[in-house]
Amino acid sequence: MVLVWYPKCTTCQKAKKWLDDNGINVETRHIKEENPSYDELKEWYEKSGLPLKKFFNTSGLLYKSMQLKDKLPTMSDEEQLRLLASDGMLVKRPIIISDGVILTGFREKEWEQLK
Repeated sequence: MVLVWYPKCTTCQKAKKWLDDNGINVETRHIKEENPSYDELKEWYEKSGLPLKKFFNTSGLLYKSMQLKDKLPTMSDEEQLRLLASDGMLVKRPIIISDGVILTGFREKEWEQLK
């Protein structure tokens, strides 16, 4: 199981603490130092069953400065995935990648399935 996170992010810190408190061992990956690739993002998106928008950090400064709220609806999935792969700060975090389960953001109720 891999936790893709940004250690300075308070939500990511809460997620890591929750994993630790529940005895769930994860390999961590710093999203800014090791941004997910296009191929990884495409695989996670397809396996997750989530809308592609759920992979965007919509509250992030970069997302807002690029005015992506207005641009994403006109972009293809490929264009969106390439954009996500260009900068880790555009990617919603934390992301947990496990066998058959991909979750974006930290909602404890959803993460219960990891136990």
